[in-house]
Amino acid sequence: MPVSLHFLIVASETPDQAEARRRSVGAASHETYASTVRSLAGGASIDFVSCVDGSRTPSPAELRRYDGIFFAGSPIQMHDDSGESRSAARFATDVFESGTPAFGSCAGLQIAAVAAGGTCKPRETALEAGFARGITATDAGRDHPLLRGRPIVWDAPAMHFSVIDTMPPGGVVLARTKSTPIEAAEIRSRNGMFWGVQYHPELTVAEIAASLRRQVDDLIAQDMARDGAAIESYAALLDELHDDAARRDIAWRIGIDDEITDEKKRTSELRSFLHMLQASRS
Repeated sequence: MPVSLHFLIVASETPDQAEARRRSVGAASHETYASTVRSLAGGASIDFVSCVDGSRTPSPAELRRYDGIFFAGSPIQMHDDSGESRSAARFATDVFESGTPAFGSCAGLQIAAVAAGGTCKPRETALEAGFARGITATDAGRDHPLLRGRPIVWDAPAMHFSVIDTMPPGGVVLARTKSTPIEAAEIRSRNGMFWGVQYHPELTVAEIAASLRRQVDDLIAQDMARDGAAIESYAALLDELHDDAARRDIAWRIGIDDEITDEKKRTSELRSFLHMLQASRS
């Protein structure tokens, strides 16, 4: 019989950023993460903490009470020397110290990399918006349990302005794309292990549509769209596909396959992490 697990989900959005996302899609990033995790791990209990708002965070000893820790995505830029980036890295250092296994998407991976001694930088090309195309497993990634169930090459929901520049000691690159050198990684530091991806297995295509609408000015400024109408047309297609995942005509027009439209495949990395945690408790 499955063991009920106790998780901590870490927010790295500022209160204003979280509220803006709630107005856009009805949930802050950490709340979306919780919804996805609950759908995959029925019966799990979930606590929340922010690593950037100045509130008290659990000590390494307190973090050991959890079976797993999840770092949600956010607009935080870990290459900037800001109060938020320093606070996030300090908390991730405590997570590594605790020894509790952790997983993170997008900014979550970058936070862990910086905490363990790596660095981040702005993307050299335009922001990766909508979907990461042609994610390819490295030799290490092909046999890694994080990517179990993925083909050698796949696409995934993505939205980010920066990338990991240098991996920390104890880091292994598991997947990459032409423009993003680290799309998936394992990081071991202090007593802990972190699995992370630069993309968003927790997000639906509807949430990607909302993200594109929020980034209208950036997309136009970087010549990724002529005008707001073009972005709205693309986002509307994503909304239609979210409502009916069987719309192969829309998937064909957008250029995605069931690695994204099939919920089970899209959440593959989260399922792998949860399987690892469940197995360790059995």
